[in-house]
Amino acid sequence: MKCICITPIKHLEGVYQAFEEIIDFDYHPNIEKDELNKLLIDTGAHYLFTNPNKQNFILDEEVLENSNIKVINTCSTGLNHIDLQYVLGEKNIEVWSLKEDFELIDDLPSTAELSFGLMLSLLRKIPQGFDSVKKGNWDYEPLIGRQVKGLTIGIFGFGRLGKILVKLLKGWGVNILVNDPYADCKYSGHEEFPPHKFSEVEPKELLEKSDVVFLHLHANEETRNMVDREFLSSMKKGAILINTSRGELVDEKEIIKSLHSRDELGGYGTDVIRDEFGNVKNSKLIEFANSRYPEIMGNDRIVITPHVGGMTWEGQTKAYKWAVDKFGEING
Repeated sequence: MKCICITPIKHLEGVYQAFEEIIDFDYHPNIEKDELNKLLIDTGAHYLFTNPNKQNFILDEEVLENSNIKVINTCSTGLNHIDLQYVLGEKNIEVWSLKEDFELIDDLPSTAELSFGLMLSLLRKIPQGFDSVKKGNWDYEPLIGRQVKGLTIGIFGFGRLGKILVKLLKGWGVNILVNDPYADCKYSGHEEFPPHKFSEVEPKELLEKSDVVFLHLHANEETRNMVDREFLSSMKKGAILINTSRGELVDEKEIIKSLHSRDELGGYGTDVIRDEFGNVKNSKLIEFANSRYPEIMGNDRIVITPHVGGMTWEGQTKAYKWAVDKFGEING
C-alpha cells in the first residue's frame, strides 16, 4: 500500500514519524503538477495525501489520468482544490476530508482567529502604521482608526467558524447579526450571547447595518460570486469585508472598483484569492494591493495573507495527525 504525500509535514512534531509507522509513503512536498502525474503512474500509488494551502494546482484529470489512486486524503474542510466531478464520478476515487470530523474541527479556531485579526488590522490601520514607522515617521494623525466596541458585526455562515467567531467577539461590546439559511442561528437565551446583542436577519438587513461583514461559507453554486456589485452597493458605506473562506465567493474586479472609488468599501481583508491554484502572480487583486500611490488607488485599505487561516502550529499538528490516523483504520 503506497501513498504519495504532497504537502509539507516535517515541520510538525510527530506527524512524519506517525506517517512512517502507518503507511509506506513517498514525500514530495514541492512537486509540480506534471511531475505528480508521472510519479503516480510510476509508483502505482493508491493513496494521495494533500492540503490546499500549499498545493498550487487542482487535482484533476491531468494529475490523476492513468493513475491507480483510490483515495485522496486532504487535511482540510474545503475541497475546491479537487475536481470532485471527475474524482468522484469518472475516476471513482474516495475523498477523505475533515469536513465532518466535528470532534476535531470544533477545536480548531485558527481561521476564525485570523479573520478577527484581519478585522483589527483594517480597523486600526496596523499594517499602515508599521509601514509609516519603518519610513521614519511617528505621526498618529493619518492612522486614526475605529474601536471595536459599539460596532455591528455581520456574519454570513453560522457553521463551525461562524460560531467560533461569535465566541471570540464575546466581551467586545458589539451587536451581532447572522445569516445562514441552513443553520440554526437562534441563540436567544443562550448564556454566552445576550439576546439583545445577537440577531438572525435577512442578507439585506445584515449588509445595510453591519460595520464589518465576515464570510464564513463554503464555496458552492449558491455562494460563488455572491460578493458582486449589488452586494457591495448594499453594504453600509465605509464597512469592512473579511473573507477567510474561498476566493470564488468574491468578484475581485468589483472589490477593486469599490476600494478605488472610496465611495463604498472601507476595507477588504482576505486570506484567499480567486485563482489560488493557478499563477498567483497574475492575480489582479495582488497587483492592485502592490500599486503605487495608495492614497490615490485605495489600496491602503486592503490586507491579504497567503491562505494561512488554518496554519498554526497547534492547528496543523492536530489536523494532520488526525488525517494520518485515517490510514491506520485501513490497516486495522
